[in-house]
Amino acid sequence: MDIIETVFLRNSLVVAFAVIGVTIWISYFLADKLTNGRIHGSAIAIALGLVAAYFGGVATGGNTGVADVALFSGIGLMGGGMMRDFAIVAAAFGVHLSELKKAGLAGVISIFAGVIVSFVVGAAIAVMFGYTDAAAITTIGAGAVTYIVGPVTGEAIGATDAVITLSVAAGLVKSILVMIGTPLVARYIGLDNPQSAMVFGGLMGTTSGVAAGLAATDPKLVPYGAMTATFYTGVGCLLGPSILYFLVSGIF
Repeated sequence: MDIIETVFLRNSLVVAFAVIGVTIWISYFLADKLTNGRIHGSAIAIALGLVAAYFGGVATGGNTGVADVALFSGIGLMGGGMMRDFAIVAAAFGVHLSELKKAGLAGVISIFAGVIVSFVVGAAIAVMFGYTDAAAITTIGAGAVTYIVGPVTGEAIGATDAVITLSVAAGLVKSILVMIGTPLVARYIGLDNPQSAMVFGGLMGTTSGVAAGLAATDPKLVPYGAMTATFYTGVGCLLGPSILYFLVSGIF
């Protein structure tokens, strides 16, 4: 057991990938068998991750969830800023501006409108709950854009860890709502063709939520919605710590 423990500790990142892989497999299995695909596997995986983080923190008295358990310390690196930023850059390199033109003017407008509306709603809720610091309001507003834009913005403008966590929670709630709600409203909003999928992806923006929701609606629409949703994330990461932060700072 000592040998196994030593090997696992020395290869903590490999262990982290294995643990996440098993979690993903279980999540997609549950999504398929229990919900018939209505709730996407990624939503269940995120929920399991939050539960594990809670019990990991309670068990160890630490503040980084399961990463405080020595055996799972690699999850702290895997879920840290380095991997997140790498994923964002990788996604950005996989998208070409020529593809965005296929969405037309409506697709472009939907991206900026989606980012701004989501940010305003998130920032307004932050103010309603008593936040007056510009960095906190901006970070929570950015989290309402997506749970990627929130941490990127928060770290760039110096928000506290607690506020960054709230921004992730806000984006997570939005993602799950989009996952579940898309197939329910698709018929009523004409979400049955590539053009409408592009506009929908630009308005909602949460790539995981849009992809999962469209997969439950019509798998053929997923690439179109995911394409504009990816641009949405990039635009949010650009506007959050710059223009939107300056505007909030001017008000507060």
